[in-house]
Amino acid sequence: MWRKSTRSGSSGDCVEARRSDRAAQVRDSKDQAGPVLSFTADTWTGFVQGIKLGQFDHR
Repeated sequence: MWRKSTRSGSSGDCVEARRSDRAAQVRDSKDQAGPVLSFTADTWTGFVQGIKLGQFDHR
C-alpha cells in the first residue's frame, strides 16, 4: 500500500512510499503511473537514519 506523509500539504508536491518484500519504493504522488524508485532495505534504513540525524538539513 502506498503511503503519503501526514505532513503533505494541499499543494500536491509530495511523494508516496511503500515497502515491498525486497525494497522500499518511492514515487511522485501526482504521477502514479510514472517511474518508481526502488532502494534496498539497508539503503532506505540508512537514508531514514540520516534524516533523523539532520544530515540533509540545509545550513
